[in-house]
Amino acid sequence: MSSSGKNLPVASSLNIHAVTLVAYSVAASAPTPLYRLYQVRWQFSSGLLTLIFGAYSFALLLTLLMAGRLSDYIGRRPVISFGLALQLAAMGLFLTEDGPSWLIAARLLQGVASGLASAALGASLIDLNHSRGALINSLAPMAGMALGALGSTALVQLVPAPMYLTFVLLLVVFSVQLRQTWRTPETVIGRSGALRSLWPSLAVPLLAKAELLAVMPINVAVWALAGFYLSLMPSLIVQVTGSDSVWLGGLSVAALTMSAGVAILIMRRRRALTVLIMGAAALVVGVLAILVGANLGLAAVLLFGSVTAGVGVGAGFLGALSSVMPLAEPGQRAGLVAVFHVGTYLAFSLPAIFAGYLTQHLDLLKVTNFYGAVLALLALTGLILTLARHQRRKNYIDVLDAKEQRNQCSNDCGT
Repeated sequence: MSSSGKNLPVASSLNIHAVTLVAYSVAASAPTPLYRLYQVRWQFSSGLLTLIFGAYSFALLLTLLMAGRLSDYIGRRPVISFGLALQLAAMGLFLTEDGPSWLIAARLLQGVASGLASAALGASLIDLNHSRGALINSLAPMAGMALGALGSTALVQLVPAPMYLTFVLLLVVFSVQLRQTWRTPETVIGRSGALRSLWPSLAVPLLAKAELLAVMPINVAVWALAGFYLSLMPSLIVQVTGSDSVWLGGLSVAALTMSAGVAILIMRRRRALTVLIMGAAALVVGVLAILVGANLGLAAVLLFGSVTAGVGVGAGFLGALSSVMPLAEPGQRAGLVAVFHVGTYLAFSLPAIFAGYLTQHLDLLKVTNFYGAVLALLALTGLILTLARHQRRKNYIDVLDAKEQRNQCSNDCGT
């Protein structure tokens, strides 16, 4: 780890990177309560709404594919700083919006900024402190999404110009974090190959491949549910409850993400396998409760389902992250974080966009029922794959132990 006398200590640096990572998630979810206001203003469809939502994820994915490993070569701080500069430009576009095309442009630029910074931030946090870094990586997105949804909902209800004040506040936060980033220590020594690293690729360490494939269905279910909440859940609540209160949409997102954050805090010291099992089970129960609440028009059941599914989201994400990330060496870490995020954001965007497309031909409630059934099936599939892999590993260890005991016995007998 390279550092200078001006660098902050590790604990302070962890806090700075954690705030930056939370701020990115706040900015990602803050537009959710505003979408209906934009939709009313410009009269665009749910399909276009999910396209605006998905533009962020597609830009983020492309950036991760091209630049996800860049900080392994040129250092964490330059990549994080450039991402923050682009995020500031994106907030400026939101402030000057003048139609759906402006929103798409802002979300695209925001996605590029997040793609640049997220892999570098995630890797830097683990570089500084493995256990705390992994915890922050799993907790920050949940905390940020809850804060963004509740914060912008409150602004919609309480201030006269929420679509401007939201992004002014974020502009200030990102400006402060850009300055603070250069007070943290650089954790990577630069090396050659930066230009080659920009060629789109997915770099998964050999030891991590099987584990990544086993946990990915659960991670996909986790983030597909989050994507649905941040795009279509406010519209679903209006349809099934008959209430057009902005608070219900914001609270539903907050219920999901806050319970996810609490689950991460409670389960962070448990074994990854245990956390994954609990996450998959809670996700299935929560999704089923959401479907019951939606079909019966019961807001209380919807809220219960959101909280329960949120526990599954938090535990599932933490378990997946904790299972995979320790299997990478420091020089492979940003690349593996990038691959993990590619899977995450594909799940976050594609299913929600597909659901938005289906709403042009089917009732939103029917789409929700289909969507929920697929998510429950994915969570169960991931659980089965994870348990099967664990059993194979246990059997392999038992075989090795048996061979070692036989060899020991042979040596003893020979002596």
